[in-house]
Amino acid sequence: MTEKTAITPDTHTTPPARFSHGVRKGNILQVAGQVGFLPHVDGQAPTPAGPTLREQTLQTLENVRSVLEAGGAGWDDVMMIRVYLTDTDHFAEMNALYNAYFEEQGLKEAPAARTTVYVGLPAGLLIEIDALAVLG
Repeated sequence: MTEKTAITPDTHTTPPARFSHGVRKGNILQVAGQVGFLPHVDGQAPTPAGPTLREQTLQTLENVRSVLEAGGAGWDDVMMIRVYLTDTDHFAEMNALYNAYFEEQGLKEAPAARTTVYVGLPAGLLIEIDALAVLG
């Protein structure tokens, strides 16, 4: 049986509860829901990348990428992405940002994806993204 390995990149804070930013078991890597916090700075509370959907979406995607890379994966290994928005009016803008980001990343094949509206994010946060990757 393959052991589970918790993944926390240097850019991320230690989770505030008993969970991991990512978990790898064998060739499967699950990235937990990431938000648009800037890279961790010792002694400072997590800080959103900015107040706009654009700033937070791009930072959130980079935070997911950081967990993927720390777990030995990349965007081409991702099978499923789930996006959670706090406002239905953000769908079109998020889709445009998402498409442009993955075009810049040179993604060969798009993963399956699901976007939903979820209003339970901490104040000021507009987006959360998680991903499932299969390596090899």
